Amino acid sequence: MSDVDDLRPRVAAAVGALRERAPLVHGATGSVTRALVADGLLAAGARPMLTESAAEAPTLVTVADALLVNLGSLSTDGMVGFLPTARTAAERGVPWVLDPTAIGVAPVRTPLARELLALRPSVVRGNASEVLVLAGGTTGGRGADSTACPEAAARAARALALDHACVVAVSGEVDLVTDGRRSARISSGTPLLTRVTGTGCLLGALTAAHLAVATPFVAAVAATALLTVASERVAHLRPGSFRVGLLDALDEVGADEVAGEVRLAWG
Repeated sequence: MSDVDDLRPRVAAAVGALRERAPLVHGATGSVTRALVADGLLAAGARPMLTESAAEAPTLVTVADALLVNLGSLSTDGMVGFLPTARTAAERGVPWVLDPTAIGVAPVRTPLARELLALRPSVVRGNASEVLVLAGGTTGGRGADSTACPEAAARAARALALDHACVVAVSGEVDLVTDGRRSARISSGTPLLTRVTGTGCLLGALTAAHLAVATPFVAAVAATALLTVASERVAHLRPGSFRVGLLDALDEVGADEVAGEVRLAWG
């Protein structure tokens, strides 16, 4: 890919294939955002299966098309279930996304995220602070909120991608997607995405869904494009209505519209 115009048709194809194939996405994710993740996947055309317990998740992931491991609202089940689930996915060739929510100061999830990273996720998706910590930093943000801008994490994201043979997606006012050698920036979206709990978790889930139909780099760009373009359709709403409107927009926006409307650049 040498030009943004070469990437747009791949984005359209990925969004279209997601809706045509309806991949089964195993979401090992926290209870706080589980409803939005499930509803958002369904609205986009995928099928959710959400469980994180060690007793079931490692078995259920074997029938999934993709996996999301999200450390938000980390539960006891998640603490013991995430690693064997991700390990099974890696062994079975199931593509997966690591979303290291709120790592940094947290004494459990931070080392857990690094153990999960060693299992080579297809995509790491997080905010700038989370990516900086995962790349070797020590402080992190405030809870799930980033205290660093995506640009500050750009170098760390590229190094992380190269070191772990994955794609890194850094969310922010301008989203960055990199495989270490090439980087795409997506400037679509609305600040309302930061005022509804779970939109970052939903982006991770949509990224996992696209992994079932596209390469990791295209999957991360397509998922970000789909969510941000859909969000712009309902950016006039207040937060409560925006949450519902976002689901409607994910259902309504067409693959060609996503590819045509997303503000996309290399760099």
